[in-house]
Amino acid sequence: MSPAPDERDRIRAAMDRILQETAQHSNGALTIVALAQEAGVPRNALTQRHPDLKNDFYAQVRARGQTPDSEIRLRQQIVKLKELRARDTAELSQLQTDVEHLVRAVNQLTVENRQLRGALSPTPHIVRSEYLNPQVDCEEAPAGHRR
Repeated sequence: MSPAPDERDRIRAAMDRILQETAQHSNGALTIVALAQEAGVPRNALTQRHPDLKNDFYAQVRARGQTPDSEIRLRQQIVKLKELRARDTAELSQLQTDVEHLVRAVNQLTVENRQLRGALSPTPHIVRSEYLNPQVDCEEAPAGHRR
């Protein structure tokens, strides 16, 4: 689809209205989206067909000492992401410490478990040597110990 013959003129007029804070067809934000809406053109008209006008718009915004809304939003997002990263780093450090403590606790419990199992296990069955002696007659061995 080819651009309308007056597209560049409409974009320039929209730039002037937004920069003078007299937007009629948009919210007046210092963004390409608002500029395209104000000019009545698709956004890709600014990003693909007329990038020079887009760059000129941002240059005029900066020349006035203003920061484009998109840049403000990006800076705010950067601050939030840095805060999130700091919280994640602190949480990761805490989790690593917790893992070390848990490993120690598991090792201690394993040792205690072995000790308790050893204390609870029945003493090994002691068989008197006379019952193991093949020379002893089976009749002499007590009941229940016959071979």
